[in-house]
Amino acid sequence: MNVLIISAHPEPRSFNGALVDITVSRLKAIGHQVEVGDLYQERFDPVERAEHYASRGSGEPFAPLDEQRAHHDRQALPKEITRELARLEWAELVVFHFPLWWHAQPAILKGWFDRVMVYGGRYTSRMRYDQGYFQGKRALLCVTAGSPEPAFQPFGRAGDMAAWLWPMHASLYYVGFDVLAPQVSYGVQGGGIEYQGKAALREHLEGCKRRWAERLPGLSNEATIPFAGWGDWNEQGVLKETSPLRWRLG
Repeated sequence: MNVLIISAHPEPRSFNGALVDITVSRLKAIGHQVEVGDLYQERFDPVERAEHYASRGSGEPFAPLDEQRAHHDRQALPKEITRELARLEWAELVVFHFPLWWHAQPAILKGWFDRVMVYGGRYTSRMRYDQGYFQGKRALLCVTAGSPEPAFQPFGRAGDMAAWLWPMHASLYYVGFDVLAPQVSYGVQGGGIEYQGKAALREHLEGCKRRWAERLPGLSNEATIPFAGWGDWNEQGVLKETSPLRWRLG
């Protein structure tokens, strides 16, 4: 299996970086092909702007979606976007490694979605959801978070982790990916905030590494998160009364 890792942490020696290393070594050891896209090390520009599009008409207001589509059709997208799209074409599984910052992914990763998932090329009005471009490919979020796991429950002080990760899960499904359940390592302390002593923390982090390493070999056989598709919605985009998902989610 071809596995693409998208890493979004500024420090390779961080715990997040250690998890990336485990992903690479463990998957290679069992015969998978692995490529790493380190957004910080590659200095990926996450800000969509007019200057990225050399062929756009001068004097016209900048319309990002129009420029994405036009440049995709002319095969004139920026070099770094062409590189990222080629990586995604190659990959059968994409693993996103990142820390949870301010209840979301780091800005560099959000900008990666803004720029790489080009309109007209990777989604259109109809080429979305279960008709998305990346049908048949899998994606997984491997996330680190500072607070302990109980704090991220629905009534916990840090909020429901499922809600914080929903935008990324929804975006991946929007362009057709089958989305696996996330791997979240809680209690990764930093910035002077401590929930346990140093010895206990080391043991905890080693446990997080071990659980991730143990999960990796079985990823290709895991069930994916269920999402609604075009056949589940009525003309207003609301789940039909007959959709099983309506009752599962209700």
